[in-house]
Amino acid sequence: MTETNNENKDLQKLLQRVVYLLSKYRLVEGFVTLQEDSNQDLTTSPVQKNNLQELQQLLDELHPADIADILEALPLEDRRLIWRLVKAEHDGDVLLEASDAVRETLITDMGSRELVAATEQLDADEIADLAPDLPREVIDDVFRTLPMDEREQLRSAMSYPEDVVGALMDFDVITIREDVRLEVVLRYLRRLDELPDHTDQLFVIDRDEQLKGVLLVSKLLVSDPNFTVAQVMTKEIVTLHPDDHAQQGATAFERYDLVSSSVVDADGKLLGRVTVNAVLDFIRDKAENEALNLAGLSEEEDLFAPVLKSVKNRWVWLAVNLVTAFIASRVIGLFEDSIAQLVALAALMPIIAGIGGNSGNQTITMIVRALALGQIGPDSARKLIFKEIGVSAVNGLVWGTVVGLFTFAIYENAALGLVMTSAMILNLLLAALLGVLIPLTLRKCGRDPAIGSSVLITAVTDSGGFFIFLGLATIFLL
Repeated sequence: MTETNNENKDLQKLLQRVVYLLSKYRLVEGFVTLQEDSNQDLTTSPVQKNNLQELQQLLDELHPADIADILEALPLEDRRLIWRLVKAEHDGDVLLEASDAVRETLITDMGSRELVAATEQLDADEIADLAPDLPREVIDDVFRTLPMDEREQLRSAMSYPEDVVGALMDFDVITIREDVRLEVVLRYLRRLDELPDHTDQLFVIDRDEQLKGVLLVSKLLVSDPNFTVAQVMTKEIVTLHPDDHAQQGATAFERYDLVSSSVVDADGKLLGRVTVNAVLDFIRDKAENEALNLAGLSEEEDLFAPVLKSVKNRWVWLAVNLVTAFIASRVIGLFEDSIAQLVALAALMPIIAGIGGNSGNQTITMIVRALALGQIGPDSARKLIFKEIGVSAVNGLVWGTVVGLFTFAIYENAALGLVMTSAMILNLLLAALLGVLIPLTLRKCGRDPAIGSSVLITAVTDSGGFFIFLGLATIFLL
C-alpha cells in the first residue's frame, strides 16, 4: 500500500511538472500572439524552444504507462501537444497503455505512416490488442510488413473474442526438449539477448509440439547441469485453453499463484502462454467496466471528451431513470390526500426509499461479483434468494425498529412508528428479492448483469418504498 501511495504521489508530481511547463508554453504563446508587429514564428522562438525542450526531456525519461496516465489527465489541446513530443519508438507502447477512449483521440492525430511505424514495433498479441481501434488500411499495411510466422500469430490472435484466454495469449515462449541436459539449456539461454517478460518456466515439448511439462527457472538454476530436462521438469502443470473464458484464466492465476501459464489446444499442442501482467490488465479493465455499467454508462468515457460524445454515452440510462422517476412521482401522487392530512409522511418517506436502494445495491454488487467468478449455478439461485431475504429480514427488523423509535420520539405517534418499521422491513425484503433477480435475469437474457443494475434497483426500491410506506400509512393512520 505504501509503494502504491508513493507511486501515486510521484505521478502527481510529474503531472504537476508537465502542467507547469505547458502553462509556460501557453503563456508565451498568448504573449507572442498579442504582438501584432511580430513576424517571428512562435515555435522557433528561443523561449518556446526551451519550453518544448524541457517537456521533451521530461517525457523521454518516463515509462510509457506514466506517459499514458499523464495524457489521460490533460485536456484535448494539451494532450495533442504532449503526444507530438513523445518519441516515435514509444508511440506503440503508449497506445497500448492508454484507455480505449483516450487511445481513440491519439490515433485520430496520427497519420497512416505513423500508425504503421508505431504498430510494427509491437508483438503480434499487442498488435491484436490495438487492431480494433486502427483503420483497416493500417492493419493491412502491418500485415504486409510482418514475417510469415508473426503474420500467422497476428491472424490467430485477432480471431479470438476479447473475453477469452486466446485474446490474452502471448506467443513469445521458450521451448525445450526433455532429452537435453540442463547445461545445454543454460548455454542456449545465455545466447538470447533477453528472456521474454515474466519468464518463470520453460515449456517442454516433443517433436510434434505437444506439451510434456515445464522446467521451472528456479529449478534449472539450482540443479546439477548434467541432469536431463526430463529428470527435473514438472509434469503436473496448470494449462489453459484458448477458448476458456478469460475470467477462468484469471481465477486460475489467483488460485495457484501463477506468474505464467501454458495455453494448449484440444490435442495438447502448445499455442502460447498467458502472463500475470495480461491477467492484471484484464482484471483492471473488467473492474472499471463493471463500475461504469453499474452506473448505466455503456462504455469508457474520456474525461475530456467533447460534450456531445459524453451526452451520447450517458443519455440512455438517464432516460430510463427519468421514466422511473415519473413512475415514482405518480406513486406519490396516488397518496396526495394522505400526505396532505399527515405532513410527516413527506418528511419520512425518503428514508424508506434510500435505505432500500442502498440494501439493494449491496445485494446486486455481491451477485454480480459471484456471477463474474462463476460461483452461481442453476441450483444455487433459489438458495441465494432465501439467504438474501433472511439477511434483509434481520436488517429490516433491527434498523426498522431503530427508525420506528426515532419516529416515535420526534412525532410522538406510536402508530406512525410501527408503520415506519413495517415499511422498512417490507422494502428491504423487496430490495433483496430484486437484487438477486435483476442480475440473474439479465444474465439469462444474454446481457451483462452489471449493465444498469444499479439504476434498476434504485428505481424499484424508490417506487416500491413509496407505495409500501404511503399505502400502510393510508390504511392504518387515516
